[in-house]
Amino acid sequence: MPTLADTFLKMPTRSKIAVGVAALGIVAVLFFMLRLASAPSYTMLASGLEPADSGKVTAALDEQGIAYDLRANGTSVAVEKAQVGPARIALAGAGVNAGSGSQAGFELFDKQKLGASDFQQKVTYQRALEGEIGRTVEQVDGVSGAQVQLVLPEDSLFADEETAATAAVMLSGASDSLESGAVQGISQLVASSVKGLKSENVTITDGTGQLLWPRGDDAMGGGAIGGGKQAAQTRYERQLQASLDTLLMQTLGPGKARVQVKADLNADKTTRKQLTVDGKAVPETQTKETEKLKGGSPTASGTAGTGGNIPTYSGGAGGGNANSNYQRKADTVKNVVPKTVTETDVATGAVNGLQVALVVDKSVPPADFAAIQNAIKGASGFDAKRGDVFQASQIPFAKAPAPPKAGPVPVTMLGPLKWVGLGLATLAFMFFMSRQLKRREGEALASPSWLSEIEQPMSLAELEAPSAPRMPERPTVMLPPREQDQSAQALEQLMAREPERVAAHVRQWMADD
Repeated sequence: MPTLADTFLKMPTRSKIAVGVAALGIVAVLFFMLRLASAPSYTMLASGLEPADSGKVTAALDEQGIAYDLRANGTSVAVEKAQVGPARIALAGAGVNAGSGSQAGFELFDKQKLGASDFQQKVTYQRALEGEIGRTVEQVDGVSGAQVQLVLPEDSLFADEETAATAAVMLSGASDSLESGAVQGISQLVASSVKGLKSENVTITDGTGQLLWPRGDDAMGGGAIGGGKQAAQTRYERQLQASLDTLLMQTLGPGKARVQVKADLNADKTTRKQLTVDGKAVPETQTKETEKLKGGSPTASGTAGTGGNIPTYSGGAGGGNANSNYQRKADTVKNVVPKTVTETDVATGAVNGLQVALVVDKSVPPADFAAIQNAIKGASGFDAKRGDVFQASQIPFAKAPAPPKAGPVPVTMLGPLKWVGLGLATLAFMFFMSRQLKRREGEALASPSWLSEIEQPMSLAELEAPSAPRMPERPTVMLPPREQDQSAQALEQLMAREPERVAAHVRQWMADD
């Protein structure tokens, strides 16, 4: 009996190619299905993340060599079920918060249970309002996250017993990028979102606990900028450093230079008065005085002693010089000098001093290095007379580390894809097989040589045994001629002569049955 290998070798070349392609397709489908079946199962580790938080999470996982899968446009991270514990430990060790960035809003009422008490409904409404306000605040540029806590007062019958509503807002990543006007706008936004809440009852802090609102005298724009000198200096340094880094990247390319800025700002509120004389003095008032005095002949002087000093004892008083004439004139003029007094409130934020450090890669030519120094000095507002310090150096930069390995292929669509792939492979196999069979049907098969060599009837066992000796020739036995049946001949003649009659009899027999 021929083996399967012998049958394959006797097939035409096209048939061999078709069988080989079909076998490879089956092997590929089996391998793909086995790969899908052995793929790891992923579970959600963190969802609702901001892009910056997603980068921190993936960096912490890459450092520990934990495979992950980014989903929902990078806002969710999934890991293998067996790696959930180590992944959480890795995030905690790196100080990364993998919690959701937003509070739940009014969707809390979608899960409201039947028969909830009035207290539960009030608490749910407060939580929903906090979540909606937090989501609104997160839309402000420079705010990466916001947590809102509200204190809603109970309704009272007496107005003097009512308490004011208050709110506390904690912003993430806002102390260095938000302007004072934006902080005031957030306070007004929160106050307008809650009934009976005033702007002065809103407290806004950043992630470090620094108070951003209210600012006391600075509530209307005065006082120290940004809520403090340190915050103002930090914001100024980062803004200036960002602009300088952009200049360096656009001129030298990425990774060719770095700059650091240290500023000293004047955050004191001062008032300046200036007196300006506009012209010559002009008389405002003028006063003239005249005094005259004339005297007559004096009498003789008395004797010395009591008799001469007491009028009752003396006959006359002593006199002075004869014919006195006294006269005095005074002219007083009060002048007015035209002058202008200017009173100016000096704005806070003046730069007292600036320190700039520039480091450039060794690959930058010396001529470009000198031009970059001049450009940085001009862009930073460097002033040598003010006492600013500028330091520049050129050293070889360290090579950039290799990029972290990419996460595994997303497995969200692996379930449907494996069935689609199996169906496509089956269709391809059936197409090629049917095509090959149609080609085989059109081919003319040659008669086998052993068929022409058979001279007498042989059994199938004798044909399948090529090594068996041939049977001896036997004489041909002729069968006797078959005798014709007389009744059959009569029936055929009757059907030929009267077919209708025969058909009527047949129908009657069938009806009787």
